[in-house]
Amino acid sequence: MTENLQTLPDLIPVSKFNDYYAYPTVGSLRQLIYYNPDDFLNTVVRRIGKRLYIKTSSFFKWVEETNRKEAKIG
Repeated sequence: MTENLQTLPDLIPVSKFNDYYAYPTVGSLRQLIYYNPDDFLNTVVRRIGKRLYIKTSSFFKWVEETNRKEAKIG
């Protein structure tokens, strides 16, 4: 990707997320939304009408925060 991060939109429809970022896939995002680990739905997802959007700034912050947590086993 050669675009500058400042030119990318902050709200991206879930179905169009891979037009801007290669990872995670739309299927992975939908799984995160459905199972809602670490409060993903309230932290990262915005609903406008019937459409779901990913707030990219919140998404990358969520990734960093959840990456720092200890893995829960069992």
